[in-house]
Amino acid sequence: MPKNNKTKKRSSNCFKTAVENTPDVSDGYQVGLQALGNYSQKVNLSSNGKCEGSLDIDSCTRVLYPQENRWDYAIGYDSKVYFAEVHSAQTNEVSTMLRKLEWLKNWLNNHAPEIKKIRAGHPYFWIMSGKYDILPGSRQARKIAKAGMKPIPILNLPV
Repeated sequence: MPKNNKTKKRSSNCFKTAVENTPDVSDGYQVGLQALGNYSQKVNLSSNGKCEGSLDIDSCTRVLYPQENRWDYAIGYDSKVYFAEVHSAQTNEVSTMLRKLEWLKNWLNNHAPEIKKIRAGHPYFWIMSGKYDILPGSRQARKIAKAGMKPIPILNLPV
């Protein structure tokens, strides 16, 4: 009986299933936070057992969309997916981040509907790769706030 429960638990990993059913990234699923490589230290999980895996979207889609501003990572946690971009948080990078977010949303709508179905309520996170250098109250700060993003040093899941 325990064997059946383990089998059932594996098959209920909705993140892994969604990734495997998305042709652009079907071979990209990684256990835990492995897809983030060294950046896995920028994500804190309140429960490692709820982590369903990760995906390096950028690496998997580089050949398909070589000229695009691709998003970095997806993380499955507690039957939801969160999207993380590790990027410098400087004023001159805001437009790049907005293009990356736009690319991700279009990709989810047009190429990754299974992944889109399980995204969290607030799923998009800009994780700073260095210090925060966006002037408060600036046009760029208002743009990222309007897009629902705020650069953070560490992503704590769940949020």
